[in-house]
Amino acid sequence: MKYYLRILKEYLLPYWGLVVLALLCSAVVAATHGATAWLVKPLMDKIFIAKDRKMLIILPLIIVGLYFIKGICRFLQNYIMKYVSNLMIMNIRVDLYSKLQSMSYSFLKSKRTGEFLSRIINDVGVVKKANVSLIRNFVRQVFTLIALLFVLFKRDWQLTLISLSVFPLMGVTIYKIGRTMKKISKRKQKKMATVSSVLIEGFSGAKVVKVFNAEEKEVERFRKHMKKLLKLNMKGVFVKEINAPLVEFMGAIAAAFIVYMGGDRVIKGVLTPGDFFSFMAALMMMYDPIVKISGVNASVNSAIAAAERIYAFLDMEPDIKDAPDAMEKKSFERLIEYRDVWFRYPDAPFDQWVLKGISFKVKKGEKVAIVGESGVGKTTLVDLLPRLFDVTKGAILIDGIDIRKIRIKDLRSLISVVTQDVILFNDTIFNNILYGRPDASEEEVIRAAKLARAHDFIVELPEGYDTVVGDMGVRLSGGQRQRISVARAILKNAPILILDEATSALDVESERLLQEALYTLMQNRTVFIIAHRLSTVMEADRIIVMKDGRIVEEGSHQELIKKEGLYKRLCELQFARYDRTAELVGS
Repeated sequence: MKYYLRILKEYLLPYWGLVVLALLCSAVVAATHGATAWLVKPLMDKIFIAKDRKMLIILPLIIVGLYFIKGICRFLQNYIMKYVSNLMIMNIRVDLYSKLQSMSYSFLKSKRTGEFLSRIINDVGVVKKANVSLIRNFVRQVFTLIALLFVLFKRDWQLTLISLSVFPLMGVTIYKIGRTMKKISKRKQKKMATVSSVLIEGFSGAKVVKVFNAEEKEVERFRKHMKKLLKLNMKGVFVKEINAPLVEFMGAIAAAFIVYMGGDRVIKGVLTPGDFFSFMAALMMMYDPIVKISGVNASVNSAIAAAERIYAFLDMEPDIKDAPDAMEKKSFERLIEYRDVWFRYPDAPFDQWVLKGISFKVKKGEKVAIVGESGVGKTTLVDLLPRLFDVTKGAILIDGIDIRKIRIKDLRSLISVVTQDVILFNDTIFNNILYGRPDASEEEVIRAAKLARAHDFIVELPEGYDTVVGDMGVRLSGGQRQRISVARAILKNAPILILDEATSALDVESERLLQEALYTLMQNRTVFIIAHRLSTVMEADRIIVMKDGRIVEEGSHQELIKKEGLYKRLCELQFARYDRTAELVGS
């Protein structure tokens, strides 16, 4: 419960003025319910029994006035509270997204995307439903019950006490149903996270699904999870829907007893018919508020489970963040140094090292290639530089300063990255390039595109730079996406550049254009090049060869060939494969 109360305190309290106005409107609506029950007495005693014509004129006018006021106040209460609730939900979702964006790359990689979506969309949606139910229904129904209880006690306090004797039993029933709903809700929210992940994987992996004729397999996988979700949903429906009949049955027993007792008191002359029917009207009108309050209880218990999951994220501390004494650094002047760097992933076994005692230096303006077989830690090595991960032991220094002592924002502003897996956003080409430096002018964006050999194909598109690229840039070819990525890096104009398999999986013409763009990008920059194609690293000033998380060789292409070590064997194996491929193509 404390997490749900936190949500109300942190996200509802700032709008307390609107909430108070809505509560006043709710009190007026509740008062009209009490007034309606109160008017049954003059209706019976003054009009039907005493034949009072004056009251026959006044009473209908009062009823019309009451419902006019009730309608206005009900509209205002509902509109205001839904507005406040939507504001709350917007702020919770923004805060959740902001928190997730502040978490490390390692954390984001360790979770399923569907889980993040489930917290932001589904869990917050449950809280929204509870808020509307709590504030609109609960408060209004409590006020209504108070107004009706006033009428009951005024008409006959003894009958009222007898009527209320069934309330404790109702309360116990509502409480137990609420606890059961909370447990079911937790399980439903976990299952919704799984369903979201299955959907994301099915759509993002559409190409693989199609090529492997796996549509039916994906549908069956989705159906299996949906059946489990259906089972949980129906448990929730059963528990929720059994609530109203139970409460209604208990109320009917009490009502039957009251009809007998009240009728007996009318026959004895203790009550007038007006008193009795006014009492019964108020008692019957209490049924709807009680049922709605019990429904609120179920919704709130679902929201408590959702709030726990929301705060499990909101209360997290970023695992990679600025040190308290982090310093500002706006330029790269001399040297990058990896000093006895060891690294393992946070959730990996203690002895499962990805990098083991890596030490080397890179001077400003130097082009360094990192090569080795798959899985030796090449990409991890360069991912440590912008602090996508933090070193486990050792240190990385820029100009003699440990990067953990530099503000993260400043550190990352010094680094650009171009990878094989280009990330483009479902926006225009112009905005995707502008992502590198949001304050750049239109002329600077076009200049970057020209240097990246992208301008010519962009202007040939029907909407030019205003062309929307689609999810992950799906409307562009691989080579076009890569050149947009290079244009983005050129516009950022960072002094340190990381090229991670940037030319892989491209046709010959696309690779030629991209190589020209990369050559432009690398000018006057310090460059780290990771490539499986050794032909792309021969011109590097220095080549670092890795094996099993360690550096085993270092030098220029010619120096490494003369050593006749691992690098030479990698070259021979790779060029032998190319020769065999050429022979097969030629034959």
